[in-house]
Amino acid sequence: MSMKIRKLVTVVDEILTEMGRDVVPPVRRAAAIAVIENPFAGVYVEDLSPLIEMGAELGRLLSERAVAALGIVSDEAQGYGKAALVGENGEMEHAAALLHPKMGAPVRKTLGKGAALIPSSKKRGGMGAELDIPLGHKDAAYVRSHFDGMQVCVNDAPRANEIMVAIAVTTGGRPLPRVGGLTVDEIKGEDGLR
Repeated sequence: MSMKIRKLVTVVDEILTEMGRDVVPPVRRAAAIAVIENPFAGVYVEDLSPLIEMGAELGRLLSERAVAALGIVSDEAQGYGKAALVGENGEMEHAAALLHPKMGAPVRKTLGKGAALIPSSKKRGGMGAELDIPLGHKDAAYVRSHFDGMQVCVNDAPRANEIMVAIAVTTGGRPLPRVGGLTVDEIKGEDGLR
């Protein structure tokens, strides 16, 4: 079963100031979004392996597009996240099949590393619904400065028989972080936590 992509959208967010203070260097976040046809919309199927394989393909495509949009060398990425928004004729398990079994490996390959779990979210909604992509540091989950999120929406997606899939890549964490925890300089990158 081949994947049918109706639309690709890339959004770049660059934070230059926060609370009247300069953010140096600016924090840049890019979300690459694919709007795909849901082959299982409106029907229950036991075997979701076609969506699992599409997840692997989307992991590569979307992570490469996000890195390119940031204009960085892939190993300069600090954070990442993934999310899916299922149209009304789909089910949450369709989003899970895309996001979990095989999407992570190609994202990590694009970034050259990624020891930490990739934060994810899934939801159901109609055209123009906001999708919240949770973000975290790619190599150490305990880096609190990178606990963040990016909201994206596509005005004409997802239609009832579609799924909107997004991967976000960042060059940093929240601007002006000051709630403590492990810092980027303290990362060991061995277990995905610290």
